[in-house]
Amino acid sequence: MRKNLVASTLAIALASALSPGSIIPSAAAQATAPGAAIVTPNRYGLPDFGDLVEQVGPAVVNISVVQQQQQQASNGQNPFANDPFYDFLRRFGVPMPGMPGQPGRGPRARQGIGSGFIVSPDGYVLTNAHVVAGEEGDGSDAALSEVTVTLIDKREFKATVVGIDRRTDVALLKIDATKLPSVTIGKADEARVGEWVVAMGSPFGFDNTVTAGIISAKARRLPDETYVPFIQTDVAINPGNSGGPLFNLAGEVIGINSQIYSRSGGFMGISFAIPIDVAMNIKDQLVTHGRVQRGRLGIAIQGVDKDLAQSFGLPDARGALVASVEPGSAAEKAGLQPGDVVLGVNGKQIVESADLPRVIGEKRPGTRIRMEVWRDGRSRDVVATLDELTADTLASTSTPSQVESLNTSLGLSARALTEQEASQLRLRGGLVVEGVDGPAARAGMQRGDIILALNNQPVTSVGEFRNLLKSAGKRFALLIQRGEARIFVPLRLE
Repeated sequence: MRKNLVASTLAIALASALSPGSIIPSAAAQATAPGAAIVTPNRYGLPDFGDLVEQVGPAVVNISVVQQQQQQASNGQNPFANDPFYDFLRRFGVPMPGMPGQPGRGPRARQGIGSGFIVSPDGYVLTNAHVVAGEEGDGSDAALSEVTVTLIDKREFKATVVGIDRRTDVALLKIDATKLPSVTIGKADEARVGEWVVAMGSPFGFDNTVTAGIISAKARRLPDETYVPFIQTDVAINPGNSGGPLFNLAGEVIGINSQIYSRSGGFMGISFAIPIDVAMNIKDQLVTHGRVQRGRLGIAIQGVDKDLAQSFGLPDARGALVASVEPGSAAEKAGLQPGDVVLGVNGKQIVESADLPRVIGEKRPGTRIRMEVWRDGRSRDVVATLDELTADTLASTSTPSQVESLNTSLGLSARALTEQEASQLRLRGGLVVEGVDGPAARAGMQRGDIILALNNQPVTSVGEFRNLLKSAGKRFALLIQRGEARIFVPLRLE
């Protein structure tokens, strides 16, 4: 009986130790637990965000925008007159623009909602540029009428737009108030993939909505986005969340919720946030200078893959390959050349080509920088003084003419540019590709490409190209102009 009693007691104790309410963390888990975290496990061992929300919630705001826009109809015509769906609704008495008693031409109000957060007790608020200024190209910047910021305690303030930056989609607002609750700014670069994050905002107008998830990836590059290394998460983000904060478990803001990837228009598990250090840099410039200024080198760049790295003698496939240098630019004055590979700026490595525009753009015009550049098989330092970023345009055209085969093993046929074509394109010479096959086609060469150089040696005639090809070996790189861009194409002869 004593043995049975002891065994029963041990079994009860073991069962009690393994119950959901009695989870005991290991020594390693206790040692690595962040001391500053507000979120603690609940009785089921899952994170409980209640304390975090109570602490940071008062600094999250709702933003409503009213814009005056001009009706698109003109000459008294109804823009929906030929729309069968419009006719369907009209027949059932649904009010539509242009119908008797309904507004037609003339200004109309456009209302929008978004989110934001207070970054200083004196009333500075960060949000997205597209929240307060509409989508780019819709002309709503000039039509901006009124921005209202509503706090969690229902206080409303008319806000002044201090400034916006379209390139990063960041806007700074100012409300006339003091001693406001404000967020704590974290460090986005210290966030880790896989860690929990929390978003707050007003999706579809539902104020003070909290969603949670994890960081899915960092430094994510999106099409046409060269200045923002986005934080990718699986936090539910929907229309109205734009401009709201992304918090880590310590209650620090590490990003501004900005975009989602969706095929339906709703959340599909992929959302993107602007790192808070990028946003705070924009905020400081807007407060200090009233506008955002970015440094500019004046080069076109492309990525470095394994084949290009081998062609240029690089030990690793990294850096930004200079495809072209704009005449009179900071890059030309510094001595940068097509074929150079920028490996670092002021001691900071350039791993991906997309890193370079952001690193340069973060610096103000007039800043002197020191670049590590790979040229002719070795590394060297180049010093440049940055210009200010401006819009660049290039136009190029080509017309067909006499065609010759460059090399039967290569699969390229081309012709030399005429003097008139070279003058129009502002080139000293080159070969226009007219036929592509074999290795050249597999490397991505296209009809209409203009071959400018082979292994950084200028090419102006078919004969010159053939002579350079003889000494190039089995692997080499062609510098080509395609449309408005210059790129290097690595080729390998079979």
